[in-house]
Amino acid sequence: MTEGTRATTKMTDHPDIVAMSARYDRMAESFTAQATDALTVLAGLYVALSPWIIGFSETSAGLARNNLVIGLAVAVLGAGFAAAYERTHRLLWVCPLLGAWTIISLWLVIGTETTTETVLSNVLGGAAVVVLGLIAMLPMYLARRSAR
Repeated sequence: MTEGTRATTKMTDHPDIVAMSARYDRMAESFTAQATDALTVLAGLYVALSPWIIGFSETSAGLARNNLVIGLAVAVLGAGFAAAYERTHRLLWVCPLLGAWTIISLWLVIGTETTTETVLSNVLGGAAVVVLGLIAMLPMYLARRSAR
């Protein structure tokens, strides 16, 4: 090596980064993670399409728009978790929040006509998103706990 030049290494070649990437790959390849990600996408699509499936898109237009946006966001997050876990794992906490919003939005979105169908649809869809989000967070929690 001559004076004035240094050997440079890429950040991605650092042993800790390589080990962490391998751990994320193992977590993402597990059956539980793949099933959770797929079910999260399906739950998000259900929440997005529920106003038209259940039939409350005309009576509660605000809630229909809310469900469409929230459901598509959950579906995109689920697809992101499946496709690029190492880059999206820090967003896992968003799914339970979006699920909780889906549940409480029934009473907070202006102009919502609450019927048995709308309540059941949003509560069950939101609960599914919350549970799947918490299940998706479990491997990260366990990994942090075992590292201590």
